[in-house]
Amino acid sequence: MEFSEHIKTANVEDVVLHQPLHPPSKGTLCITGHHLLFSDREEDSGRQVLLLLRNVDAVEKSSVENLMNYFGLFPKPGRSDRATESSGTIIIKCKDLRVIQLDIPGMEQCLNIAQSIETLSHLDSVAEMYPFFYRPSHASLGEQWGLSTPERHYTEMEALHERWRLSTVNQNYSVCPSYPPAVIVPKAIGDDALKKVAKFRQGGRFPVLCYYHKKNGMVILRSGQPLTGANRKRCIEDELLLQAVIADSDKGYIIDTRSAQQAQQARMMGGGFESKPCYSSWKRLHRPMERGKTLQESLIKLVEACGDKSPNMDRWLSKLENSKWLSHVQTALSTAGLLAECVERDGHSVLVHGSEGTDATLLLSTLAQLIMDPSCRTLEGFLTLLEREFVQAGHPFQQRCSHSAFSHARLQQECPVFLLLLDCVWQLWCQFPLALGFSEALLLRLATEAYSSDYGTFLCNSDMERGVHQVKDKTHCLFQALLKPKERDQYTNPLYEPNELAIWPSVHPQSLQLWSGFFLRWTQQAHHLELVQEEIRNMVIEWGKLALS
Repeated sequence: MEFSEHIKTANVEDVVLHQPLHPPSKGTLCITGHHLLFSDREEDSGRQVLLLLRNVDAVEKSSVENLMNYFGLFPKPGRSDRATESSGTIIIKCKDLRVIQLDIPGMEQCLNIAQSIETLSHLDSVAEMYPFFYRPSHASLGEQWGLSTPERHYTEMEALHERWRLSTVNQNYSVCPSYPPAVIVPKAIGDDALKKVAKFRQGGRFPVLCYYHKKNGMVILRSGQPLTGANRKRCIEDELLLQAVIADSDKGYIIDTRSAQQAQQARMMGGGFESKPCYSSWKRLHRPMERGKTLQESLIKLVEACGDKSPNMDRWLSKLENSKWLSHVQTALSTAGLLAECVERDGHSVLVHGSEGTDATLLLSTLAQLIMDPSCRTLEGFLTLLEREFVQAGHPFQQRCSHSAFSHARLQQECPVFLLLLDCVWQLWCQFPLALGFSEALLLRLATEAYSSDYGTFLCNSDMERGVHQVKDKTHCLFQALLKPKERDQYTNPLYEPNELAIWPSVHPQSLQLWSGFFLRWTQQAHHLELVQEEIRNMVIEWGKLALS
């Protein structure tokens, strides 16, 4: 496809730009296959605004006359309306929660620009997306893509080699399309048995090891739900696999991210859960977590509340509470704390799953590792954790992050699970300001990149899809870019002090805060706070240099 087919008007002069934190400015607007470029033509100003079209969540357009009628500004009788009819306004609502207004002279040009933005911001073909065209000067294609691999992860954990092995049963993605080619499984279970277990688990996601706790040898596994169905089917190989996990231990825990009622309903639809008679050494705990449409609607309500400019505080707090977003944060942190407690304090291995095992399951395993494992709290360790637990483990980024909070499109598979994870990490960052080696700026960057990015890291829905589209050969890796010296300095926490102990989050309502740095990031108050934090950060860095000199 030629991008020019969708661009009827490539540039327009005398456009007025209204954007958060800046005064209105007049200049030239240009549209390309992937970007909207505004160049300020005011004297003594060389300011440019470059917006990746993939960042656009919704486009609203109207004539100036309609806006005047809306606000009650009717033209005087007898005055010509030709001037107002010949200009239009486009309001662009972005996935990073920015709202931009463009006043464009010429209604036809306005409609052309709006149509181009709507089309080019929602390209279906992965190969047409901007990461395949982005060529930064500081990197070249062909470099190692990513920070780690399952093979390297296994090699680094020598302590588990006695009882665990690296299996390549999924080398061609034929056993589980959403798993990477290599996974860590009990040494006592062969590949033929794994294939049978995969047929018994949702999406072929058989139980695999994602974390080994060095202090006591306990592990965390994740999987899809067992397909027991209404007839209570069994899979002997699945039962043997889970028995091999706990070996001589008295028991293990299964944390199911559905309620007991939801699990029963799933069984009637062909899904199910591990029954006590068949998995006698495992204790099942139901900790329901919202997902899908419910979580997406919660985000929409929260963003709507944050955009409410009413001075009535009671009304604002009521909207915030009704969004239930902080309740989801609380549930996620509480359940991750329970998972970590089972492993760290009680000394038992844990299997985590819900239905598909690609959303809440990954969120919990990631947070639990961050709570227990100090190596996951450094900048590189955290990015490696995200790569392993979300990118490689099959979180469907392209489906979940297709739209943000403003889109008028009908909800399909959108769900802000990754954003919820980052919010939970930010809560930890606030409660333990010295324990995490990265800054809030990193979390904000990741939240933006997940929805629209120059890099290929969050493209597609699985490792298999990224292979089909040659993402690792034709795009650059975000995580590697964030570890370049200039970027690393920006995203490192200067107050960081390594802590070998677990960091247990408080989930009391008074301990949880609205992530204002993200949800209110385009307000003047948040901007002032950001400037103050940056000044404090610079002072801390300077003090550190003086102390070393």
